[in-house]
Amino acid sequence: MIQHLDNIQYKDSQNFFLVAGPCAIEDEAMAMQIAETIVKLSDKYKIPYIFKGSFKKANRSRVDSFTGIGDEKALEILRKVGETFGIPTTTDIHENEHAALAAQFVDVLQIPAFLVRQTDLLVAAAKTNKCVTLKKGQFLSPEAMKFAVQKVLDSGNDKVAIIERGNSFGYTDLVVDFRGIPTMQQYAPVILDVTHSLQQPNQESGVTGGKPQLIETIAKAGIAVGADGLFIETHPNPSEAKSDGANMLPLAQLDALLEKLTRIREAVI
Repeated sequence: MIQHLDNIQYKDSQNFFLVAGPCAIEDEAMAMQIAETIVKLSDKYKIPYIFKGSFKKANRSRVDSFTGIGDEKALEILRKVGETFGIPTTTDIHENEHAALAAQFVDVLQIPAFLVRQTDLLVAAAKTNKCVTLKKGQFLSPEAMKFAVQKVLDSGNDKVAIIERGNSFGYTDLVVDFRGIPTMQQYAPVILDVTHSLQQPNQESGVTGGKPQLIETIAKAGIAVGADGLFIETHPNPSEAKSDGANMLPLAQLDALLEKLTRIREAVI
């Protein structure tokens, strides 16, 4: 997929590529701080990098949960991040009309896990001719993702990748089956979503929990089994994040993690 992105750096470095940023766009200063930090790390380790931030959070446990700062305001921040640092950006979309809207501002459209079987949404994303990433539903087998990929291909778009984000394990936990990565690579490049794989959804409080202490473990395993890319949500102060703070990586810890992951990548390629 990254070969289709003209504004991505180090695509021939043979390193894994990285999709990283905050869960949601909270304000311009925060987005720019995170992007600047990760761009420097991308240069340091020769990692192709795509900035991620949700312009709108539609899948919330409670009606009073944070959903965003305004659609176009958040999308304008994403565009500014991309233009300022010369990097591709991505955001998730939840409704058919979001595809054309978001495509005006970002380079990659992400389909959320709960919506990956929604044919009209996948077709709308594909028809923008942007790169499309498909999050594997927590309820789907790896083999089932070939049909989601095929919907994008049948819509005339071959710029597609799959994001693995764990499988439902009971009601409040997720587990990554690493056998699924090589299986899904038969259909498209595979990105391992490290932080969402450690979510603990459906908590009694109505706020999603997580196990961020296992981020390094999951990330190392993903690179060791050959994932094409990693997806990591990060924030300067996860405890203050307005969305998914419980499973985000503190931004200050990203450098040390990427150093270890780069060494693993060098050992396995």
